[in-house]
Amino acid sequence: QVQLVESGGGLVQAGGSLRLSCAASGRTFSGYAMGWFRQAPGKEREFVAAISWTGGNTYYTDSVKGRFTISRDNAKNTVYLQMNSLKPEDTAVYYCAAAMTIAAVTTTPDYWGQGTQVTVSS
Repeated sequence: QVQLVESGGGLVQAGGSLRLSCAASGRTFSGYAMGWFRQAPGKEREFVAAISWTGGNTYYTDSVKGRFTISRDNAKNTVYLQMNSLKPEDTAVYYCAAAMTIAAVTTTPDYWGQGTQVTVSS
């Protein structure tokens, strides 16, 4: 079992930045691909970004490419999502996710965090 705890959400003006963190505990973090999803009010949860265990491969949904960066520190069992040039449409609850493969983490993760709210004001 892997427990995931997100932090770093908050209220920011359009054009601003936030960095989300996701700390993993429990079963070893080793080998897991990690991802971020988001869910806006009234909408389905959507994939945002993913990173392989080594960090050598990253993937992003088109709407965040060039603005968001996913990274990880395996020594700290933590994955990050740096969000720049934020827009009001980025407002959502952001969830951290984990799976054994990067393909799985983008579609059907095995583990989820509880979410952290990001609100971008115009």
